Amino acid sequence: MSNIAFIGTGVMGAPMAGHLVAAGHAVTVYNRTRARADAWAAKYGGSVAATPGEAAAGKDAVFCCVGNDDDLAEVALGADGAFGTMAADALFVDHTTVSAQIARRLAQEGGAKGLLVVDAPVSGGQAGAENGKLSIMCGGSDEAIARAAPLMQAYAARIVHIGEAGAGQTTKMVNQIALAAAVQGIAEALRFAQVAGLDTDKVFEAVSGGAASSWQMVNRWATMSEDKFDFGFAVDWMRKDLGLALDEAKRNGAVLPVTALVDQFYADVQKMGGGRNDTSSLIRRLPR
Repeated sequence: MSNIAFIGTGVMGAPMAGHLVAAGHAVTVYNRTRARADAWAAKYGGSVAATPGEAAAGKDAVFCCVGNDDDLAEVALGADGAFGTMAADALFVDHTTVSAQIARRLAQEGGAKGLLVVDAPVSGGQAGAENGKLSIMCGGSDEAIARAAPLMQAYAARIVHIGEAGAGQTTKMVNQIALAAAVQGIAEALRFAQVAGLDTDKVFEAVSGGAASSWQMVNRWATMSEDKFDFGFAVDWMRKDLGLALDEAKRNGAVLPVTALVDQFYADVQKMGGGRNDTSSLIRRLPR
Protein backbone atom coordinates (compact mmCIF):
# COMPACT_ATOMS: atom_id res chain seq x y z
CA MET A 1 0.00 0.00 0.00
CA SER A 2 1.21 3.50 -0.83
CA ASN A 3 0.22 6.81 0.73
CA ILE A 4 -0.99 8.91 -2.19
CA ALA A 5 -2.29 12.40 -2.82
CA PHE A 6 -4.54 13.11 -5.79
CA ILE A 7 -4.99 16.73 -6.83
CA GLY A 8 -8.06 17.39 -8.95
CA THR A 9 -11.30 15.44 -8.54
CA GLY A 10 -13.11 16.38 -11.73
CA VAL A 11 -14.72 14.01 -14.22
CA MET A 12 -11.37 12.32 -14.90
CA GLY A 13 -9.53 12.68 -11.61
CA ALA A 14 -12.33 11.50 -9.35
CA PRO A 15 -12.68 8.00 -10.80
CA MET A 16 -8.91 7.65 -11.24
CA ALA A 17 -8.39 8.44 -7.56
CA GLY A 18 -11.21 6.04 -6.74
CA HIS A 19 -9.40 3.23 -8.56
CA LEU A 20 -6.33 3.89 -6.43
CA VAL A 21 -8.44 3.43 -3.31
CA ALA A 22 -9.89 0.23 -4.74
CA ALA A 23 -6.34 -1.00 -5.36
CA GLY A 24 -5.65 -0.70 -1.63
CA HIS A 25 -3.84 2.63 -1.40
CA ALA A 26 -4.49 5.36 1.16
CA VAL A 27 -5.59 8.42 -0.82
CA THR A 28 -5.92 12.06 0.20
CA VAL A 29 -7.49 14.42 -2.31
CA TYR A 30 -7.49 18.14 -2.94
CA ASN A 31 -9.83 20.01 -5.25
CA ARG A 32 -10.17 23.75 -5.76
CA THR A 33 -13.92 23.37 -5.24
CA ARG A 34 -14.02 21.78 -1.80
CA ALA A 35 -17.50 20.33 -2.30
CA ARG A 36 -16.21 18.06 -5.06
CA ALA A 37 -13.45 16.74 -2.84
CA ASP A 38 -15.91 16.13 -0.01
CA ALA A 39 -18.25 14.30 -2.40
CA TRP A 40 -15.35 12.15 -3.56
CA ALA A 41 -14.40 11.25 0.02
CA ALA A 42 -18.00 10.40 0.86
CA LYS A 43 -18.10 8.02 -2.12
CA TYR A 44 -14.68 6.40 -1.91
CA GLY A 45 -13.70 6.78 1.75
CA GLY A 46 -10.45 8.73 1.38
CA SER A 47 -9.56 11.97 3.12
CA VAL A 48 -9.59 15.62 2.04
CA ALA A 49 -6.88 18.28 2.36
CA ALA A 50 -7.30 22.05 2.37
CA THR A 51 -4.36 22.79 0.03
CA PRO A 52 -2.24 20.89 -2.48
CA GLY A 53 0.72 21.18 -0.14
CA GLU A 54 -1.24 19.68 2.73
CA ALA A 55 -2.38 16.82 0.53
CA ALA A 56 1.16 16.11 -0.69
CA ALA A 57 3.00 16.31 2.64
CA GLY A 58 4.67 13.02 3.52
CA LYS A 59 3.14 11.09 0.61
CA ASP A 60 4.92 8.45 -1.43
CA ALA A 61 3.32 9.74 -4.62
CA VAL A 62 1.27 12.72 -5.76
CA PHE A 63 -1.02 12.51 -8.78
CA CYS A 64 -2.55 15.49 -10.51
CA CYS A 65 -5.33 16.03 -13.04
CA VAL A 66 -6.36 19.68 -13.31
CA GLY A 67 -7.29 22.07 -16.12
CA ASN A 68 -4.39 23.79 -17.86
CA ASP A 69 -0.81 25.06 -17.54
CA ASP A 70 -1.69 27.78 -15.05
CA ASP A 71 -3.69 25.41 -12.85
CA LEU A 72 -0.86 22.90 -12.87
CA ALA A 73 1.77 25.51 -12.01
CA GLU A 74 -0.36 26.72 -9.12
CA VAL A 75 -0.98 23.32 -7.53
CA ALA A 76 2.59 22.15 -8.03
CA LEU A 77 4.75 25.25 -7.69
CA GLY A 78 2.52 27.84 -5.99
CA ALA A 79 2.77 29.11 -2.43
CA ASP A 80 0.65 26.20 -1.19
CA GLY A 81 1.80 23.82 -3.91
CA ALA A 82 2.73 20.19 -3.69
CA PHE A 83 6.44 20.64 -4.47
CA GLY A 84 6.86 22.69 -1.31
CA THR A 85 5.96 19.80 0.99
CA MET A 86 6.97 16.68 -0.93
CA ALA A 87 9.92 14.73 0.42
CA ALA A 88 12.96 13.92 -1.70
CA ASP A 89 12.49 10.73 -3.75
CA ALA A 90 8.70 11.14 -3.79
CA LEU A 91 6.88 10.67 -7.10
CA PHE A 92 4.85 13.35 -8.92
CA VAL A 93 2.66 12.18 -11.80
CA ASP A 94 0.71 14.72 -13.84
CA HIS A 95 -2.23 13.48 -15.91
CA THR A 96 -3.31 16.93 -17.08
CA THR A 97 -3.08 17.67 -20.79
CA VAL A 98 -0.77 20.68 -20.85
CA SER A 99 2.14 22.11 -22.82
CA ALA A 100 5.42 20.28 -23.13
CA GLN A 101 7.04 23.43 -21.71
CA ILE A 102 5.34 23.18 -18.32
CA ALA A 103 6.03 19.45 -18.24
CA ARG A 104 9.74 20.05 -18.74
CA ARG A 105 9.71 22.84 -16.17
CA LEU A 106 8.16 20.56 -13.55
CA ALA A 107 10.70 17.85 -14.32
CA GLN A 108 13.56 20.32 -13.96
CA GLU A 109 12.33 21.97 -10.76
CA GLY A 110 11.21 18.67 -9.29
CA GLY A 111 14.52 17.07 -10.12
CA ALA A 112 16.32 19.85 -8.27
CA LYS A 113 14.32 18.88 -5.19
CA GLY A 114 15.04 15.18 -5.64
CA LEU A 115 11.54 14.36 -6.92
CA LEU A 116 10.69 11.87 -9.63
CA VAL A 117 8.40 13.60 -12.13
CA VAL A 118 6.29 12.03 -14.88
CA ASP A 119 4.14 13.79 -17.47
CA ALA A 120 1.41 11.26 -18.19
CA PRO A 121 -1.56 12.62 -20.18
CA VAL A 122 -4.31 10.12 -20.85
CA SER A 123 -6.67 9.10 -23.64
CA GLY A 124 -9.96 7.31 -23.23
CA GLY A 125 -12.18 10.04 -21.84
CA GLN A 126 -14.55 9.88 -18.92
CA ALA A 127 -15.64 6.34 -19.74
CA GLY A 128 -12.03 5.18 -19.79
CA ALA A 129 -11.39 6.78 -16.41
CA GLU A 130 -14.51 5.28 -14.88
CA ASN A 131 -13.82 1.82 -16.28
CA GLY A 132 -10.10 1.88 -15.48
CA LYS A 133 -9.19 1.51 -19.16
CA LEU A 134 -7.17 4.62 -19.95
CA SER A 135 -4.27 4.76 -22.38
CA ILE A 136 -1.40 6.63 -20.73
CA MET A 137 1.51 8.18 -22.61
CA CYS A 138 4.47 8.98 -20.38
CA GLY A 139 7.49 11.25 -20.38
CA GLY A 140 10.21 11.05 -17.74
CA SER A 141 13.17 9.03 -16.55
CA ASP A 142 13.23 5.24 -16.49
CA GLU A 143 13.30 5.34 -12.70
CA ALA A 144 10.28 7.62 -12.50
CA ILE A 145 8.23 5.50 -14.90
CA ALA A 146 9.19 2.31 -13.07
CA ARG A 147 7.82 3.83 -9.86
CA ALA A 148 4.69 5.25 -11.48
CA ALA A 149 3.57 2.36 -13.69
CA PRO A 150 2.49 -0.10 -10.96
CA LEU A 151 0.31 2.62 -9.42
CA MET A 152 -1.17 3.79 -12.73
CA GLN A 153 -2.14 0.21 -13.57
CA ALA A 154 -5.11 0.74 -11.24
CA TYR A 155 -6.85 2.71 -14.00
CA ALA A 156 -4.90 1.95 -17.18
CA ALA A 157 -5.39 -0.41 -20.09
CA ARG A 158 -2.08 0.68 -21.64
CA ILE A 159 0.98 2.51 -20.32
CA VAL A 160 3.72 3.51 -22.77
CA HIS A 161 6.97 5.25 -21.84
CA ILE A 162 7.60 7.49 -24.85
CA GLY A 163 10.77 9.30 -23.82
CA GLU A 164 12.17 12.09 -21.68
CA ALA A 165 10.22 14.82 -19.90
CA GLY A 166 7.64 16.41 -22.18
CA ALA A 167 7.37 13.40 -24.49
CA GLY A 168 4.10 12.33 -22.93
CA GLN A 169 2.55 15.71 -23.64
CA THR A 170 3.76 15.88 -27.24
CA THR A 171 2.41 12.37 -27.79
CA LYS A 172 -0.98 13.49 -26.48
CA MET A 173 -0.82 16.23 -29.12
CA VAL A 174 -0.30 13.51 -31.74
CA ASN A 175 -3.40 11.78 -30.39
CA GLN A 176 -5.53 14.91 -30.64
CA ILE A 177 -4.23 15.80 -34.12
CA ALA A 178 -5.29 12.37 -35.38
CA LEU A 179 -8.59 12.53 -33.51
CA ALA A 180 -9.57 15.91 -34.95
CA ALA A 181 -9.18 14.71 -38.52
CA ALA A 182 -10.99 11.44 -37.80
CA VAL A 183 -14.03 13.11 -36.24
CA GLN A 184 -14.33 15.60 -39.10
CA GLY A 185 -14.14 12.76 -41.60
CA ILE A 186 -16.89 10.80 -39.85
CA ALA A 187 -19.05 13.93 -39.59
CA GLU A 188 -18.76 14.64 -43.31
CA ALA A 189 -19.35 11.00 -44.27
CA LEU A 190 -22.45 10.69 -42.11
CA ARG A 191 -23.94 13.99 -43.27
CA PHE A 192 -23.28 13.01 -46.90
CA ALA A 193 -25.14 9.74 -46.33
CA GLN A 194 -28.07 11.59 -44.77
CA VAL A 195 -28.27 14.17 -47.56
CA ALA A 196 -28.10 11.35 -50.11
CA GLY A 197 -31.13 9.76 -48.50
CA LEU A 198 -29.37 6.57 -47.49
CA ASP A 199 -30.32 4.31 -44.58
CA THR A 200 -27.48 5.27 -42.22
CA ASP A 201 -27.73 2.02 -40.25
CA LYS A 202 -27.15 0.01 -43.42
CA VAL A 203 -24.37 2.38 -44.47
CA PHE A 204 -22.68 1.78 -41.16
CA GLU A 205 -23.04 -1.98 -41.59
CA ALA A 206 -21.47 -1.73 -45.03
CA VAL A 207 -18.50 0.53 -44.27
CA SER A 208 -17.63 -0.20 -40.65
CA GLY A 209 -16.14 -3.57 -41.51
CA GLY A 210 -13.64 -2.19 -43.97
CA ALA A 211 -10.76 0.24 -44.21
CA ALA A 212 -12.93 3.24 -43.27
CA SER A 213 -13.69 1.86 -39.83
CA SER A 214 -12.35 3.52 -36.71
CA TRP A 215 -13.14 3.88 -33.02
CA GLN A 216 -14.98 7.08 -33.83
CA MET A 217 -17.12 5.38 -36.45
CA VAL A 218 -17.94 2.38 -34.29
CA ASN A 219 -18.74 4.41 -31.18
CA ARG A 220 -20.14 7.68 -32.53
CA TRP A 221 -21.84 7.02 -35.89
CA ALA A 222 -25.17 6.10 -34.29
CA THR A 223 -25.13 8.84 -31.66
CA MET A 224 -24.14 11.48 -34.21
CA SER A 225 -26.99 10.38 -36.47
CA GLU A 226 -29.36 10.89 -33.52
CA ASP A 227 -27.93 14.33 -32.65
CA LYS A 228 -26.70 13.10 -29.26
CA PHE A 229 -23.56 14.85 -28.08
CA ASP A 230 -23.19 14.18 -24.36
CA PHE A 231 -20.38 11.66 -24.20
CA GLY A 232 -17.64 13.13 -22.10
CA PHE A 233 -14.79 15.04 -23.75
CA ALA A 234 -16.08 18.52 -24.53
CA VAL A 235 -15.41 20.81 -27.46
CA ASP A 236 -14.00 23.44 -25.08
CA TRP A 237 -11.33 21.00 -23.93
CA MET A 238 -10.60 19.82 -27.46
CA ARG A 239 -9.93 23.39 -28.53
CA LYS A 240 -7.53 23.78 -25.62
CA ASP A 241 -5.70 20.62 -26.69
CA LEU A 242 -5.57 21.57 -30.36
CA GLY A 243 -4.25 24.98 -29.35
CA LEU A 244 -1.40 23.26 -27.52
CA ALA A 245 -0.62 21.18 -30.60
CA LEU A 246 -0.71 24.18 -32.93
CA ASP A 247 1.53 26.18 -30.59
CA GLU A 248 4.02 23.33 -30.39
CA ALA A 249 3.99 23.02 -34.19
CA LYS A 250 4.99 26.67 -34.45
CA ARG A 251 8.00 25.88 -32.26
CA ASN A 252 9.10 22.66 -33.92
CA GLY A 253 8.24 23.54 -37.52
CA ALA A 254 5.57 20.88 -38.11
CA VAL A 255 2.84 21.79 -40.61
CA LEU A 256 -0.73 21.06 -39.46
CA PRO A 257 -3.16 22.49 -42.03
CA VAL A 258 -6.02 20.05 -41.34
CA THR A 259 -5.68 20.44 -37.58
CA ALA A 260 -5.81 24.22 -37.89
CA LEU A 261 -8.92 23.96 -40.06
CA VAL A 262 -10.75 21.57 -37.75
CA ASP A 263 -9.85 23.78 -34.79
CA GLN A 264 -11.76 26.57 -36.51
CA PHE A 265 -14.66 24.21 -37.14
CA TYR A 266 -14.76 23.54 -33.39
CA ALA A 267 -14.79 27.31 -32.88
CA ASP A 268 -17.93 27.36 -35.03
CA VAL A 269 -19.53 24.77 -32.74
CA GLN A 270 -18.65 26.92 -29.73
CA LYS A 271 -20.35 29.90 -31.38
CA MET A 272 -23.43 27.71 -31.81
CA GLY A 273 -23.48 27.18 -28.04
CA GLY A 274 -21.91 23.73 -28.21
CA GLY A 275 -18.81 24.23 -26.09
CA ARG A 276 -19.90 21.54 -23.65
CA ASN A 277 -20.98 19.11 -26.38
CA ASP A 278 -18.61 16.21 -26.97
CA THR A 279 -16.18 16.31 -29.87
CA SER A 280 -18.47 14.41 -32.27
CA SER A 281 -20.69 17.52 -32.39
CA LEU A 282 -18.62 18.74 -35.36
CA ILE A 283 -21.48 17.42 -37.47
CA ARG A 284 -23.74 20.18 -36.11
CA ARG A 285 -22.11 22.77 -38.37
CA LEU A 286 -22.79 20.77 -41.54
CA PRO A 287 -26.15 21.53 -43.26
CA ARG A 288 -28.53 18.67 -43.90
